[in-house]
Amino acid sequence: VQLVESGGGLVQAGDSLRLSCAASGVALNNVTMAWFRQAAGKEREFTAAIWASGFQFYGDSVKDRFTISKNNARSTVSLQMNTLKPEDTAVYYCAAKYGPYLYSDVAQYSHWGQGTQVTVSS
Repeated sequence: VQLVESGGGLVQAGDSLRLSCAASGVALNNVTMAWFRQAAGKEREFTAAIWASGFQFYGDSVKDRFTISKNNARSTVSLQMNTLKPEDTAVYYCAAKYGPYLYSDVAQYSHWGQGTQVTVSS
C-alpha cells in the first residue's frame, strides 16, 4: 500500500486549500481512509475519516470547515479545508485501515503517507 499526499502550502487565514491523497495497492471501497495532522511539538491529531461506505467523521476543531471525500474509481481521497486558521498549521497525513471502527485512533492505522505541510499565516 502506498499513500501520497499533495496540495499543501502556505495560505492566509480565511483562505481555502484542498489536499489530495493518491492511494495504490488498496481498494478504497474496502478500507477506512483518514486525515490526521501533527503540529510542531504536538501529538498527531485526528482530523477526518471516511468509511468504505462513504460515511464521514470529523474532529471537533475542523467540523463545519473541512470536508473529506473520495473517488473509489480514481483511488483518491481529498480534504477540502475552508476558513483556515493559524491553528490549522500542521503536517497533514493520509492514512488507511481495514474496518470501520476506532477511526480516530492513530494506532489503528497501518498505512501512512509521508505528509504534506500546511501553513496558515495570520
